[in-house]
Amino acid sequence: MTKGRIIKGVGGLYFVDTSNGIVECSIRGIFRKNKITPTVGDYVKISLLEDNTGIIEEILQRKNLLIRPRVSNIDCAVITFSIVSPNINIDLLDRFLILAESQNIENIIICINKCDLANENDIENIKSLYENIYPIVFTSTKQNKGIEELKKLMNNKVTVFAGPSGVGKSSLINTILPNALLQTGDISKKIERGKHTTRQVELLEAWENTYIVDSPGFTSLTIDFLNDNLDNYFKEFREYLGDCKFYDCKHIHEPSCAIKEQIGKNISEERYTRYTKLLNELLERN
Repeated sequence: MTKGRIIKGVGGLYFVDTSNGIVECSIRGIFRKNKITPTVGDYVKISLLEDNTGIIEEILQRKNLLIRPRVSNIDCAVITFSIVSPNINIDLLDRFLILAESQNIENIIICINKCDLANENDIENIKSLYENIYPIVFTSTKQNKGIEELKKLMNNKVTVFAGPSGVGKSSLINTILPNALLQTGDISKKIERGKHTTRQVELLEAWENTYIVDSPGFTSLTIDFLNDNLDNYFKEFREYLGDCKFYDCKHIHEPSCAIKEQIGKNISEERYTRYTKLLNELLERN
């Protein structure tokens, strides 16, 4: 059998990138019977047929699986928001960061797009929140600003761009990878929300050993995929987890809490407040 990676799925057919080129593949009926769905990014084993098509025989173990967009084996997530038009939503940004952290993605980058429309105070406020936690890149496709910095961070990785509609993900990918020819859309001025311009998930080869995934944007994100261990997904908390007096500390009302001791020092008050809000959301759900 031949090994490869699924780069696109359309109408029950899967396009697998192999050492012999891209092979159009169907799947065995056993997959449907067992309700197993191959996913873009999956490494698979295929058998080749005489007409140069193939059949997916086995899906190899995934190192991660992103829920929205549904894509597997991601090395890097570029969480993309525009600073204005639409205005940045910090609460939603944190939810995207939690989603990426929960999926064991090794490299998480914050990309703030349309920075040519922002003032310096807006940029500094975002920097103060995140620059000591995640790599953060401020980009403008109109001014070609930040693009080379972003490309360096993505090199030799499979990268997913994730974020709400209208923030410029497709325009960024068009700038990084002009041959992608991704459709871009205008912002509805009335509702300040982007039109859904991306209709399918696809792995695009940017350059050697470097791939990009474009994905549908969306404007809300629940955290139903989490249990109550939310503190694991706030990156700046990790150094202090285990140092609290109580092993099951929720970092809210408990005494001798190592997390609360760091508020205003190594943990920003705004990020801590967002943690408490999200934790209450989880507890109410349960």
